Amino acid sequence: MRLWLDGTWEAVRTSFWFVPTLMVAAAVALSLGALQLDKAMSPENEITALGWWTFTRGPEGSRVLLSTVAGSMMTIVSVTFSITIVALQLASSQFGPRLLRNFMADRGNQMAMGVFIATFTYCLLILRSVNGTESERFVPHISVSVALLLTLLSLGVLIYFIHHAAESIQAENVIAAVSLDLHHQIERLYPNRIGHEPPEAAARGNDSPIVPTRLEKDGRSIASKRSDYVQAIDIDRILQLAAKRDLVVSVRLRPGKFSIEGGELARAWPAERVDNESAETIRTAFYFGTRRSLPQDVEFAIDQLVEVAVRALSPGINDPFTAITCIDRLGAALCELANRSIPSPCRYDEESKLRVITDVSTISGIVDASFHQIRQAARGTTSVTLRLLETMTAVAAHTSDPEFLAALRRHAEAVHRGSEGGLLDELDRAAADRRYRAALQALERSPEPLGGREGHFNDDGGSEALDSQRSR
Repeated sequence: MRLWLDGTWEAVRTSFWFVPTLMVAAAVALSLGALQLDKAMSPENEITALGWWTFTRGPEGSRVLLSTVAGSMMTIVSVTFSITIVALQLASSQFGPRLLRNFMADRGNQMAMGVFIATFTYCLLILRSVNGTESERFVPHISVSVALLLTLLSLGVLIYFIHHAAESIQAENVIAAVSLDLHHQIERLYPNRIGHEPPEAAARGNDSPIVPTRLEKDGRSIASKRSDYVQAIDIDRILQLAAKRDLVVSVRLRPGKFSIEGGELARAWPAERVDNESAETIRTAFYFGTRRSLPQDVEFAIDQLVEVAVRALSPGINDPFTAITCIDRLGAALCELANRSIPSPCRYDEESKLRVITDVSTISGIVDASFHQIRQAARGTTSVTLRLLETMTAVAAHTSDPEFLAALRRHAEAVHRGSEGGLLDELDRAAADRRYRAALQALERSPEPLGGREGHFNDDGGSEALDSQRSR
């Protein structure tokens, strides 16, 4: 249930209608409250009691004012909508269609649109209550004065929106927003390493899953009923079912993977204990969608940064500085990940019996997702090739995990091989070779406590080696 609520909230949060709808509802409530206040005050002393700030014109003046404001708000809404569409088109062409979610989820755009539509709605509702007939004369001075205040607020919001729209389409701000999402996912999905784990817990977390032989031979395959992306998996529900039925369940897909109808979602053993109801319970633990989402898919945020970098390196754009910014953000995320524990794929019940084997993202897979496509696209770009090697050097200084170091070394060697064939000038190849040797020094050092060394980059794209490395 919680995962369903999280998914629903994510869909609502990234929609462009939710916040404006709430603000329109607030405008309706405000109009009703203001009209009730106007009706509660006597016409004789209304203006005197409220003071100089209230609108004191008659029915015709009130109608003209409210009509003018309402018409102006609809014009501003049209301009705002046009600017938003242009920003979405630019984001789709320059940064990739997957980043449209970030622009639609932007609170500044949603609030601006909501304020303008809410002001229009408020003026329209107040306008219908103005009555200038002799038999029943009613001018809601308080309500019209509130409309004036909302108009002034809307002008301020319009100025903010123009500034915000110009800021939001800048590459550095787009990359920083995606990087922030990535750091939040790392913080949420991967626990901090605090002190030393107990030997039993450490062994359990580092052991590869011991899959019973009969699970593969005699287990019951549970097939998917739809072709979509796996957005989230309720492992707790599967774990409870496995403990109740005394099963071992192997989950074949992880969030972010594509499920084909009829393909295997999971396999449960012993097969004779898996009835149709149990199989359906396991199926309902998988949440699908037409696109990948962030809640349980850390590689999705990585892929967004990679997509921006690869597009920037395309011949049509040719913007290596944007690619370098993406590499810096990926390096920072990998440095943070180096200080965190990767959860074990094995899930145990309260009696320490193996119940669920999950498909989890590995360190090697995350490093591959971060560097593979950028490395391939940057084969002939000197500045990006150098920054890749510098980033690997900096990340290596934050970890002593053999798997992490092996993955970084594999990519450093691949970048170096690419530089030998892709960089045409001898000076560029020599610079890449120096960065490669510095990366090897960081990767081949003896294991040290995490966070024991720090590295940083020069603004001109060069590298400053670690102090301890310079002393060698």
